[in-house]
Order: sequence, then structure tokens, then C-alpha cells
Amino acid sequence: MTRETGSTTRAGAVQRLGERWIRELAGPGGGSFVCSPAGLWLALAVVAAGARGETADELRAVLGVAERQAADAVAAGVRELAATDALGVATRVWTRVPVYREYREALADVGFGPMDATGADAWVREATGGLIERLPLDISAEMLLVLVNVLALKARWDEPFEPEDTRDLPFTDAAGVSRAVPTMHATRGPWDGWTVRGTRVVELRCRTERAGGVPARVRLVLGEPGAGAADVLPAAWAPQALRTPLDADVLSVAVPRFTLRTNVQVTDQLPALGIRVATSAAADFGWMSPEPLLISQVVQEAVVKVAEEGVQAAAVTVIAAPGGAAPVQQRFRHIAFDRPFGIVVLDGSGEVPLFTGWQADTPVEG
Repeated sequence: MTRETGSTTRAGAVQRLGERWIRELAGPGGGSFVCSPAGLWLALAVVAAGARGETADELRAVLGVAERQAADAVAAGVRELAATDALGVATRVWTRVPVYREYREALADVGFGPMDATGADAWVREATGGLIERLPLDISAEMLLVLVNVLALKARWDEPFEPEDTRDLPFTDAAGVSRAVPTMHATRGPWDGWTVRGTRVVELRCRTERAGGVPARVRLVLGEPGAGAADVLPAAWAPQALRTPLDADVLSVAVPRFTLRTNVQVTDQLPALGIRVATSAAADFGWMSPEPLLISQVVQEAVVKVAEEGVQAAAVTVIAAPGGAAPVQQRFRHIAFDRPFGIVVLDGSGEVPLFTGWQADTPVEG
């Protein structure tokens, strides 16, 4: 398998996991949320590197990799994500049980150490730049191993929104209630925009801060009135063949300033994602530790903040294991994100969904 093929395969696996997960998050009664498909994939892949037998087969079906192949995929994925400017990726394991040296060595980018709840909180706070203050769960005495993955992004727009152009405009939430919220405005031409089966996609360009880096891709997605997150968000990574360019030379956008923060109890959604054996007494993580382990809890806290100067986002995923030219007339188009819409932050390749969010409620700042 070539490096390019491996990268494409990993991106596809993250996209598929994200699409299945978004369907669960956007189920009946679902409101606003933000999550990190890439963060969940990386955390589960580190666990899959220690799986055997039926457990490995199950995780391979979900992630595309397991056993030693998963360790190689994690290493390659981290290297590729590191090329995205302003993005930090880190994984660490805290444990009360022995972990095989071969497993640790196969995951050279993962840190290992003894269980330390205070130290874990401090590590999360530092790794997210303070966006997330602590682990999204309490480490109990029954937890023999805790794996934590962090993705953190702080990027500036290539052309920031002018603060003086921000003014209060109505936003109509999913329940049909309208409230005035601070809304940013900008008119640019050309600006990247297209449609995918009726969903409008606008890419807000980020700047590159370091030589050799590629900026993250931030895409806002607006579906037809009444369309839900599961139908709208995947349009952000739809292949080029499905994209129809917007019929405009100059594009005007109105985007609320907002902060989305969600604590997702992923454990309840694992069966729908295809993970059952790994959470049962039949789980086999024999390549990881001589102690019998199973996945008892998966939690992710994610946050995304959009303002005039740029975007900040972070996700902490925790897996716990107990025992057991000349002027011409231009076409103009205005897109107002004044009703439920999505935001997707992709890596520099535009393929891997790092963060996906759905703003169904009235936007709030934080």
C-alpha cells in the first residue's frame, strides 16, 4: 500500500465513523453538538492496536485497522495531521497495570505513565491551551487504564472579519424561535463556495503561520430549511465530483459569533457504531497487557469557538478500561447562516474531519 493510498483509506475510515456517529448525535431530540471524528478514531485505533481475535476483527470493521496495522496507522495519521498548521495532536495513557513493551514501542507517539488523576487534568489543560480544563470524567479506583487523546486548533482567518461590521441580526433556531445574536459580515470575491445536493458549503480560509504548513479547512454548511445534521454535515467532505460551484463572482456571508461545547457519553453509542465485543467480558486486549481489560467508558468533550479573528477548537477523547481584470458586472450572492447550520474543520488535505458541529439552538458566545 502506498502512502497516498494509506492516507486516503484512513481519511475514508474517519469520514465513515463520523457519518455514523453524527446520525446518533442527531437522533430524535438531538440539538446542538460538536464532536471530533478524528479524535475518536485515533483513540479507538490506539486501543485496537492491543486487540486480538474477535475484538480485533470488530474494531477493524469499524476503524479499518487493528493490531499492529492500527499502530502503524496511528503513527502515519499523526504525522499527516501534524502538517496542518496550528493543529496539535497528542495521546497519553495512564495505567495501574503492566503494559507490554512491544505495544508501547509500536506506539512511539503515545506517552505512557502511572495513574495520576491530577497530572492527567494538568496535561489536558496544557494540551488544549486552556480550552478544556480537565478530563471529562473522574478517574475511579476501578479504572485500570485510561487513554486520552487531544486535538487542539487555534487558527486565524486569512482575512479576518471586521469587528465594526458585526451587528445583531435574528437567528431562527430549530424550534422556530428567533432571537437577535451578534453576526459577523464579510464580502469577498472570489471565495470558495459550492453546493452538494442542495446544501451550501462555504470555506473560510485560514492563514499559514509556519513555513511548510498547510492551513486547516473551515467549512460552514447550510442545508435546505428543516434539514438535519446527519444530512448536512457530510457535505463538507463530499468528493469534488458532487460539488457544483456557486453561481456567483462575489460572495457575501453573515455568520454568528458562537461557541459550541459538548460532553458526549460515547459509551451508549458504541453498539450503533459497531463496537460490542470490546465492551463485554469477551473483550481481548491481550497485545496490550497481561491483565484482562475491556472498554468500560468512552467520553469526549469538544469545543469550537468562532469569532472575527479566527477559530479555536479542541477535543479530549477518553477511553477507560476497568478490570475486566477590467471592471465587469459581477454575480453577487449572500448566504446568511441565520438558522440551523453546521461547521466542519478539516485537516489541511480537506479530507479528515477534525471537528464537526451543529448549531441548532440560538448561538451563544463563551
